[in-house]
Amino acid sequence: MALTYFLVYFHRVSPAVLATDMQESFGVGLTSIALLSSVYFYAYTVMQLPCGILTDRWGPRRTVCAFTALAALGAFVTALASSFGIVVMGRAMIGLGVAMVYVPTLKVLSAWFRHDQFGSLTGLLLTVGNIGGLAAAGPLAYMSEAVGWRQVFLVLGVLTATLTWLMWALVRDRPQDVPVSDHERPVDLASGRGMRDGTNGRIPVGRSLRLIFGSGRRFWPLAVCFFFVYGGIMVYQGLWGGPFFRDVLGWDKGTYGTSLTFIAIGMIVGCPLSGLLSDRVLRSRRKVLVIGMVIFTSIWALMWLMAGRVEGQVPYIIVHLLFGFFGGWYVPIYGQLKDLFPSSMDGTAIAALNIFPFLGGAVLQQLTGYMVVEGSLSEYRSVWLLMLVGMVIACACALLSKEGSQEDA
Repeated sequence: MALTYFLVYFHRVSPAVLATDMQESFGVGLTSIALLSSVYFYAYTVMQLPCGILTDRWGPRRTVCAFTALAALGAFVTALASSFGIVVMGRAMIGLGVAMVYVPTLKVLSAWFRHDQFGSLTGLLLTVGNIGGLAAAGPLAYMSEAVGWRQVFLVLGVLTATLTWLMWALVRDRPQDVPVSDHERPVDLASGRGMRDGTNGRIPVGRSLRLIFGSGRRFWPLAVCFFFVYGGIMVYQGLWGGPFFRDVLGWDKGTYGTSLTFIAIGMIVGCPLSGLLSDRVLRSRRKVLVIGMVIFTSIWALMWLMAGRVEGQVPYIIVHLLFGFFGGWYVPIYGQLKDLFPSSMDGTAIAALNIFPFLGGAVLQQLTGYMVVEGSLSEYRSVWLLMLVGMVIACACALLSKEGSQEDA
């Protein structure tokens, strides 16, 4: 499942690197590329609530396998597309399919491991995803130049289909689904109790949704914070970072692809570290979130000030590393929310939250697509400033958020 999440991230940020290739192949402008990138997020967003409900009711294994098969088909459609419209359709299929990976994986982690390991394991999962983002920067740029973007998507289709088969063969939803004797079952070493299986007190779908969306400060500050922080990351890493360096600084694809790679490198370190800090060191998800969001906001301010004033590759590599490192400190949001709701609602609660980062990616990418028309410095600076304002709002929401007891989760 983690390897499949690698491909989720690869698909997510690939337009930033492949934008030039797509423009040349189909003769479209930057606004069309923004639409192509955002349709993934719209599809991903639409599927979040169904994903949570299916995960809780149908089971993680069946949910993820059914929809990753759709993602594989979408990759093949994209590779063989004869028009830009078919490429958009293929990307929508990919978005619908991979939308069903993250929440089922977290549900499996919640069932197989102790609750005080959840933040660390979420960070490790996102690390694997960000390695996918890393592969979709510099390595993807060189791969597309060597064999072409169509061949890249053919390979992605084969890999996704293979991983779908492996998940069906190997993954089990809960320890209870594995035919072993009681003494072989995983236990909580601290208490001697079995790990949570997510079967206690199933709550009807309608009531679960009312509990989540009607919970006030338990849900909405985290949702709005996630909308802006992740939406901003996808605006930069997933869409406009590459075109900015091409249009304003005149960098070639290999150069800016390598620089953007350092965002993923930063996240590979920042995601698991923030989870570890929230689980083991500060033992507070909210404190880690607030610290990370304040520093991440400062980095957006620095990037806005640098645009048009700094041209060297080394300063941007450093900023990209810090951007990824502290951008990855959104990880405790998942554990913070999970601690506030019953375990039988894990899938639905996380899926409800997961609507907002991808809605942020979709809305902010499409909005900024109307802001960047000619690729001028002033247009990109306006986009960076909008993301900075969004992060100020995110910081306020992090401060307003509530925190439950990790021991009682």
